[in-house]
Amino acid sequence: MSSTGAAEKRQGGTTKTPFVIPQFTPKDYSSFFFAGALCCTITHGGMTPIDVVKTRIQVDPEMAHMSLLSGGRRIVAQEGPAALLTGFGPTAVGYLVQGGAKFAGYEFWKKQFVQIAGDQETAVKYRTAIYLGASSVAEFFADILLTPLEATRIRLVSQRHYATGLMSGFARLAREEGVSGLYAGFLPILCKQIPYAIGQFTVNEFCHELAYRNMSEETKRSLSGTATFGIRLGSGIIAGFAAAILSQPADTLLSQINKGHGPEGSMAHRLIALAKQAGFRGLFAGLGPRMIMTAGLVSGQFLLYGAIKDALSAPPGLEIHKENSAVA
Repeated sequence: MSSTGAAEKRQGGTTKTPFVIPQFTPKDYSSFFFAGALCCTITHGGMTPIDVVKTRIQVDPEMAHMSLLSGGRRIVAQEGPAALLTGFGPTAVGYLVQGGAKFAGYEFWKKQFVQIAGDQETAVKYRTAIYLGASSVAEFFADILLTPLEATRIRLVSQRHYATGLMSGFARLAREEGVSGLYAGFLPILCKQIPYAIGQFTVNEFCHELAYRNMSEETKRSLSGTATFGIRLGSGIIAGFAAAILSQPADTLLSQINKGHGPEGSMAHRLIALAKQAGFRGLFAGLGPRMIMTAGLVSGQFLLYGAIKDALSAPPGLEIHKENSAVA
């Protein structure tokens, strides 16, 4: 790490702590991107069968009242086991680029906002706003990459003979509906993914802060692999719960949109009308199972992200935790 800024700032006789932040190189950001891409494509790709059944239940009236298990059995019986992997290509590629952009983007924007803060005390004081801002901006740009591939996935899963795979499905959608068709779901995806990212990253940061707050620097450096794994796993599970809760209303509305529910008009108008119709309790229907699934996804992503970064000898991310009142 090296200093980026004046060694000291004096305001009204108060000495500010030297402002020290890591200087990430393009190679570091490429490592963050690669680790984020792999951890997201592996976890989301592994969830493809569940996504196939969930999407069919949402869009097929004959499966509307089926559980995931009974819906999966029906698909296998009628179409064979391979049908459960429908849309794997768009899912894997979509979350490859989205995951890379999200994790690398979070590290990039967190550093930018810390530099804007101007000194360590201010950065620590407003660390929640920094986490919220960095995760939101990173997710926004990541979703620009994800949305066309997610649109392709939904078409492949919901319309059985739409195309033979990712390339043909993407080409058909682009040819027949253009950019507007590829990005028709951009606003709903933002409404779902930005709260998800906020819960994922912000809560994970605070869980790590809580775990490390009472540890000395020597204790942190000598932590065993098992202890580090436990902290990452526990923080990821709690962050997954938070991500599920924050994004549940938008996920419910997306399900309704996929079923064709709601009035005619702009996407924003349809979402608002459906939200009023569902009410508070309706927006959080099915939260329990989704919390379990999301906890597995998020904890798996953070575990893989950390392991891949370690394998690549990538530097740790920028920390602005309160325990040492310094950016480290």
